[in-house]
Amino acid sequence: MSFTLAKTVDSLKVFLTRKQEVTSRWDPFYFRPELVRLEKRVRKVSIQSLRDFVLRMAGGATPSTADADTHYTESSDGVPFIRVQNLSTTGRLNLEDCKRITRSTHEGLLGRSKLSGGELLVKITGVGRMAVASVVPNDFEGNINQHIVAIRTKDMKTSETLAAYLNLDISERLASRRSTGGTRPALDYPALLSIPVIFDERVPELVNEAVTKYEEQRAKAKELLRQIDEVLLTELGIKPNLEVPNTIESRIFHRALSEVSGGRLDPIANQEKRRLLAKAIHACRYPVHPLRHIVGIKKRLVNSISPGAVYIGLENIESESGEFIATVEKETIGTAVEFQPGQILFPKLRPYLNKTYLAAFSGICSTEFHVFTPLDIRADYLVTFLRSRAIVGITSLLMTGNTLPRLQMADIEQLPVPVPPIPVQNELCEKIAKLRTEAATLRANAATQLADAKRFIEATILGQKGLA
Repeated sequence: MSFTLAKTVDSLKVFLTRKQEVTSRWDPFYFRPELVRLEKRVRKVSIQSLRDFVLRMAGGATPSTADADTHYTESSDGVPFIRVQNLSTTGRLNLEDCKRITRSTHEGLLGRSKLSGGELLVKITGVGRMAVASVVPNDFEGNINQHIVAIRTKDMKTSETLAAYLNLDISERLASRRSTGGTRPALDYPALLSIPVIFDERVPELVNEAVTKYEEQRAKAKELLRQIDEVLLTELGIKPNLEVPNTIESRIFHRALSEVSGGRLDPIANQEKRRLLAKAIHACRYPVHPLRHIVGIKKRLVNSISPGAVYIGLENIESESGEFIATVEKETIGTAVEFQPGQILFPKLRPYLNKTYLAAFSGICSTEFHVFTPLDIRADYLVTFLRSRAIVGITSLLMTGNTLPRLQMADIEQLPVPVPPIPVQNELCEKIAKLRTEAATLRANAATQLADAKRFIEATILGQKGLA
């Protein structure tokens, strides 16, 4: 007796598989016809799997945030703690938003996952793209969390070749085929090691050529985004480039009681640099108001995530553009803050001070954001000013606390904000929007060109066309 499906049935969603072909896994996703066909094509080219290149593997862990003072630090002496967002499909580590752990944690609690140059780092859990891979540079000291595995291969060239291959779309599909779990997909070690590999030492060179062009385009986009600050501050008449010499005289100072009454009494907040930055803002050509006069500050705390709700952490706001980037889905939270479209998320922690975000949708965010609502002022203008180097310069000198210094609401409420007439705000925002659009176009073109280059490489290694 045989079974057939009507031609009107979507064969990508409804299909038949012979019983003798069902091995290892029993779930339908693993036997989706397009994935089965892809793996057969890869196996015709190579019989190797990732396990054939592994000499040693180590998984990491995430130290408890309840003991943050023990495990985490903002000091430059801290050890880089690599998370999923630090891995890149370019094969290179992205250390822009890299957390740091204390040396005692690196050597003790996470001693087994200390990194060394030439190791291959692969993402094994989390939503989104699976098996994203990067290579640890030589002379790099770092550690990893539990969502990443560190693989020691024969040499740097082997790791670079594997990373270039794993970051291709065909590899990601084969990796996702092997993942298990619903809310948070994962690759266990046997599944990871079973990923088919076409090992072609020409691939890294082709990928690097494409990545170089990609990064050139991204650099041009970054320069356009940098110009936003210049356009804004020039129009406002603010000149924040005030360098204070790093001398004993500049670090030892006195203040009159009248200057500090009603404000902060600690020396950090009363440094000359902060005073000069505040003075430069107050000297601008428009009225200046404390932030508390132009925003509404009211927050609603929640302790659960509704199905489908978007959660924003500090790592989900890009520092260059201030745009929201794909979130790593969270299953549980301790406490979070609700936000609505048009509200502003203002970061508390030092490494993220330029990550002020204007919400385009509703959701919940980390309590490491202050949330407020603009009043009688354009929200996009206000966000741009709060991201400017003038405000970042001031807020970096207002942090309180030792291991993880934070901005307190009392200090944020006092931040000086120029408020031009609405027509001036409109003109400024129009200029800024143009720069953002040009930058977004460059970034989109860069991503498209990189994707096209990877598709060519995929076709090449699958034997559809030859390398020149």
